[in-house]
Amino acid sequence: MPYKEPKIEKVFYSISEVADMLAVNPSLIRFWEKEFSVIKLQKNKKGNRLFTAEDIQQLKVIYHLVKEKGMTLKGAQALLQKNREGTTRTVEVLRRLMSIKEQLTEIRDSLGEE
Repeated sequence: MPYKEPKIEKVFYSISEVADMLAVNPSLIRFWEKEFSVIKLQKNKKGNRLFTAEDIQQLKVIYHLVKEKGMTLKGAQALLQKNREGTTRTVEVLRRLMSIKEQLTEIRDSLGEE
């Protein structure tokens, strides 16, 4: 898995926290924010971007489509417009399966050490 799975507990996250979660530069997140209408973040009085758990989930979907599947921005935008819920669900299932695979690999490796 190319980025760290966060335990989403806070209500709002800063752009630097989100960038760390996805292992990308904050500038890429700002760019995606402008390109994808599914990201509806808020800003505080200072103008700092505040990301919710929903925003982070949508950024994970965009990351998967663009970075992992190699889709163009236009292709990812079209897919999200056409079937946002289905695409989001599919990406979440893939993440869970990857997590299970990692756990099983760790168990297998620990059994081999005994």
